Amino acid sequence: MATWAEFAAEQPDLAAFVQSRFAADRHALIATLRKDGAPRISGVEPDFARGALWAGMMVDSLKSRDLRRDPRFSLHCNTTTASMTEAGDAKISGTAEFWTDQADYLKDLYERTGWNPDELDLFRLNVTEVVSITVEGDEMVVLSWHEGRGVRRVAKKP
Repeated sequence: MATWAEFAAEQPDLAAFVQSRFAADRHALIATLRKDGAPRISGVEPDFARGALWAGMMVDSLKSRDLRRDPRFSLHCNTTTASMTEAGDAKISGTAEFWTDQADYLKDLYERTGWNPDELDLFRLNVTEVVSITVEGDEMVVLSWHEGRGVRRVAKKP
């Protein structure tokens, strides 16, 4: 698994695009796996900070329990238009690492945002797949990066 900084060093343009899509609307959707293996979709506000991708959530929330039991996740930006002609789409998949040493992160979070949560479950999200989908002219263009494989580009006409 790659940290966000490792991925961004390898693919700076794709990383910048994906990060901008998540920054456009702080709210995103995260898919986790329930105890029985069924998917769960929950809201989350991903945070790109200190060379990593972070997700904080309420202590002992269902999504937090899911990630502590099975760290696999998929994260999807908020897509604002069905045509995707204005902004595009971004997805990140990987594994979540439960982070108990939160002091530095919380200090940085407060300095950047003025928000100081009393407590939270914090995860560093390591990436194995990053995908962007854009519309270029009359084509839908999918860029997909997989760890160890690099970027693959697929263009499709509707």
